[in-house]
Amino acid sequence: MSDSNARVTRRRFCTGACQVASGATLATLFSGCGSSSPASPSGMASMLGVLSGRFTGSAVQVTTTGSALADVGGAALVESTAGVFLIARTSASTFSAIEAVCTHEGCTITGADGAAYVCPCHGSRYSRNGQVLAGPATSSLRQYATTFTDGVVTIAI
Repeated sequence: MSDSNARVTRRRFCTGACQVASGATLATLFSGCGSSSPASPSGMASMLGVLSGRFTGSAVQVTTTGSALADVGGAALVESTAGVFLIARTSASTFSAIEAVCTHEGCTITGADGAAYVCPCHGSRYSRNGQVLAGPATSSLRQYATTFTDGVVTIAI
């Protein structure tokens, strides 16, 4: 074997090293912030149903008919041009509405485990009123006042 075939060129070494580093970085990103995070003791929170909210200038309106919000105890993620919200039906005519952006690193909270909302990024858990139940988040989620009339929840913003 000749000496030139046995040696690794600087270019080949750098190319290989960059490929390995890129692969390791991607593996870390996908495993660190994916669904395998400690979202719940069983390892996975249930995804919330997503509803569209209608922004009316000073409020967001959501129709409850035919959604998870039709029944007491139901919860949903509401998306609107004014932001994303977590809404839970707490009684026949009352709802809790909180901001759906985790206070830890700004991920949108998309799941629930029982009565707790769970951030998919790092596993922070919040009560239906937005209080931190488990970190890494340390700040509560912002709460919003709601009203309910004729099957429509209105979130005052």
